[in-house]
Amino acid sequence: MDFSKLKERLTALALIEEVPAAPPAAPAKGEEEQPAAEPAAPVSRPAANDINYPARGFHFEVKVAADSVVAAATILDEEGFFLEAVTGVDWIKEKELEVVYDFTIWQPTCRVVVRTRLNREAPEVPTISEVCPGANWHERETHDFFGIKFSGHPDLTPLLLPEDADFHPLLKDFQV
Repeated sequence: MDFSKLKERLTALALIEEVPAAPPAAPAKGEEEQPAAEPAAPVSRPAANDINYPARGFHFEVKVAADSVVAAATILDEEGFFLEAVTGVDWIKEKELEVVYDFTIWQPTCRVVVRTRLNREAPEVPTISEVCPGANWHERETHDFFGIKFSGHPDLTPLLLPEDADFHPLLKDFQV
């Protein structure tokens, strides 16, 4: 099966990260300093990439804005993929949380990872549970452990933590 059309559809949702061009090198000792040139334009790096499956365990990944996760899930569902997992990552130094969605199809085997980054102070992303009903419990668990709110979720009551828990134990700054 050719996944190029799937990649095109997902790439249309992908964030493009602007990578600043490297600053000019400082003149060597004894050389004259040249007048400053205009700064180079940022280099675009696509956020949708083919991945080395044996090394990473998935074939394709795409980084999307939070408001595009439902669209990405819908595309993958239409192509016959099923949701394998939803989890979080705490990027404490960047003051962000990441939600990672793993999708798989068996024939032929293909694993796709969809990622979105959220502000750590108010992490919120739309639920995909209407597109992928199996996301319900995964999102509840991710909410329990990372504090990420899945807007539109039918029931974000704690799944694994006590009902009165006001903490999220997988955040890197969590203290017992």
